[in-house]
Amino acid sequence: MTEWDVKKLRILRTLRDRGTVTATAEALLMTPSAVSQQLSNLAGQLGVRLLEAQGRRVRLTDAAHLVLRHAEAVFAQLERADAELTGYLRGEAGQVRIGAFSTAVPALVVPAVRLLRDGDRPGPDVRVREAEAAEAYELLSAGDVDLALSLAAHAPTAVDPRFTLVPLLADPLDVALPVDHRLAAVPGLRLADLASEPWIFGGSGPWSEITRAACEAAGFVPEQAHSASGWTAILAMVEAGMGVALVPRMASAADRSGDGVAMRVLEADRPHRHVVAAVRQGAEGGPAVARVLAALRRVTDTAGGSERRTQPEPLGPTPERD
Repeated sequence: MTEWDVKKLRILRTLRDRGTVTATAEALLMTPSAVSQQLSNLAGQLGVRLLEAQGRRVRLTDAAHLVLRHAEAVFAQLERADAELTGYLRGEAGQVRIGAFSTAVPALVVPAVRLLRDGDRPGPDVRVREAEAAEAYELLSAGDVDLALSLAAHAPTAVDPRFTLVPLLADPLDVALPVDHRLAAVPGLRLADLASEPWIFGGSGPWSEITRAACEAAGFVPEQAHSASGWTAILAMVEAGMGVALVPRMASAADRSGDGVAMRVLEADRPHRHVVAAVRQGAEGGPAVARVLAALRRVTDTAGGSERRTQPEPLGPTPERD
């Protein structure tokens, strides 16, 4: 029978995800020569070529991808076993490490922790690490966090065998106007009504993309008057009458801007950003992780400022900077 070495399979999977032997070695705290040696040993154990030269780099062979397809099922089963064992040893009060983007921390994670603390049973020990999507999924894949919160457009696809994705909510994007703006109190405000306004959004990246895409869907190209990526800076400029901005409802609630900003709900053509939780496949059944996911769902069910989603939907570009 073929010998399957889980440690070496994880190295092979990391090489697939990171792309180079050097990046794999850095991620696993190994030397490049040790990575190459381990993969050479694995190829000998399996009796197939796993790597082939491609210029100065290497790429995975078809046999390597076949091996990894089966290995993902092994990794998922090991996650389930680890979750069950943790539940057996610690009950439901184990530790859950969360990687979350910045506005999700006060809007979702902190309320969920409060719910867990207010319960009759001891809750899991939640440890939080602020991280944008790319870093959060690297941490999740490496086992450095147990749960990642991100925007759906920046999450792995639903068919990625490494992760299980849990849709949480659709966060509406509202319009921030100076409180004395001529449209601040106009009923039935539409995005198209703001076509001639100066806009405030990031100079590049996801938030620029979502603002431009939403405005173009409403029939106009926004004139970018100012560039900023932080919500405090954006809302301060809006309050000063320097322009208008699209702001996620979670961010505006967390920022608690002053009386000089009017947050208007769009009556039509309202864009959203979609928030998902992700865990390593198989880990969702662990008692501690399951309780944290349940608490997050309770928060999104009761959040008056956002709209709960039970099914994911295709998304255009959405913001990740918070």
